[in-house]
Amino acid sequence: MLTLQQIKENPQLVVERLAVKGFDGKEAVDTIIALDDRRRKAQLSNDNKAAELNRLAASIGALMKQGNKDEADKAKQAVAALKEEQKAIADELARAESEIRQILLTIPNLPCAMVPEGKTAADNVVEKTGGPMPDLPDDALPHWDLAKKYNLIDFDLGVKITGAGFPVYVGKGARLQRALIQFFLDQAGEAGYVEVQPPYVVNEASGYGTGQLPDKEGQMYYVGEDNLYLIPTAEVPVTNLYRDVILSDSDLPVKNCAYSACFRREAGSYGKDVRGLNRLHQFDKVEIVRIEKPENSYAALEQMKDHVQGLLDKLQLPWHILRLCGGDMSFTSAITFDFEVFSAAQKRWLEVSSVSNFETYQANRLKCRYRGEDKKTRLCHTLNGSALALPRIMAALLENNQTPEGIVVPEVLRRYTGFDIIN
Repeated sequence: MLTLQQIKENPQLVVERLAVKGFDGKEAVDTIIALDDRRRKAQLSNDNKAAELNRLAASIGALMKQGNKDEADKAKQAVAALKEEQKAIADELARAESEIRQILLTIPNLPCAMVPEGKTAADNVVEKTGGPMPDLPDDALPHWDLAKKYNLIDFDLGVKITGAGFPVYVGKGARLQRALIQFFLDQAGEAGYVEVQPPYVVNEASGYGTGQLPDKEGQMYYVGEDNLYLIPTAEVPVTNLYRDVILSDSDLPVKNCAYSACFRREAGSYGKDVRGLNRLHQFDKVEIVRIEKPENSYAALEQMKDHVQGLLDKLQLPWHILRLCGGDMSFTSAITFDFEVFSAAQKRWLEVSSVSNFETYQANRLKCRYRGEDKKTRLCHTLNGSALALPRIMAALLENNQTPEGIVVPEVLRRYTGFDIIN
């Protein structure tokens, strides 16, 4: 969440930047400033009462030594009265602080200056394009037909045992899926990311820590009896490893990667965009997460983008990078770059990765800080990205590499699959 200092230092700038995300923040900002004024007055009053209590407590001992019991008793009565007043002030202070936090939780992160204005995906900016564009015949099959033809993915069986959006990978389809996971993990390891294997369910505090709660509560699967949430991405548990942690200067940067299944309700999704692997309730993904000093985070963001681009180049997929406009960004992000691959039989671009810098927004929620050489503690910057999400990668690989003889496996995956072609 935003820090109180950010809002107090330049409230007008905060309101203006929030407007880029389509968020009207004036009322919230004005309320927070008024509440903070109330909080500061309560804090000053509380400090004054505490000083007076200390003075009276010291005087009681002196009066008793002097044998002045009546004055000592009066001082004790004054102490009791002050304690009652102080308790009321402390309650007022706690209420103001709680109200400030509750409002802060509803305010999205500020988009950085590089974020273009715009309301929808149509306003996103294409930053860069690369990769070989396949030349398929007009009768090329979409991936759901290829999956059935070569017995790679059984969508109907997934419906039988769970429901729509939970496919069953079979035979070479399962092996190709596993090959992609291992390839992505190996590439992350070579880039210096330390692999972790996190839980697939998280508690409420973790959801708040990375900003999924309260913003995306309706999109998460909730285990009510245990008050736990199935993770929508490994970003949530991996970043929360550093909740309430003060890192040393030498610990940074932190670079982690993780494979996990991901679970998303995808409420409101419908139509042709949900067919096959295009939009699932459960899917696999390899995530990269970084924790950086603020002055290094944008260089780290570029490194993460280069890493994802390198994966797509090695898979020989056509790709482009989008710089998201304010209206198409997530609640928590300061800037996001989406990677899309071209799915040749569907003739459409499919998102396979989002790489984001959250600046101090998540770190403030997490209380993730580092102690600099000057021994002062500061908030870290957090970043993450998909490297990569598998379903649409699988869709593009199947479609783009289809031939009359079968589906050709990209060369970088063959040592993992053990086969060159699916036929």
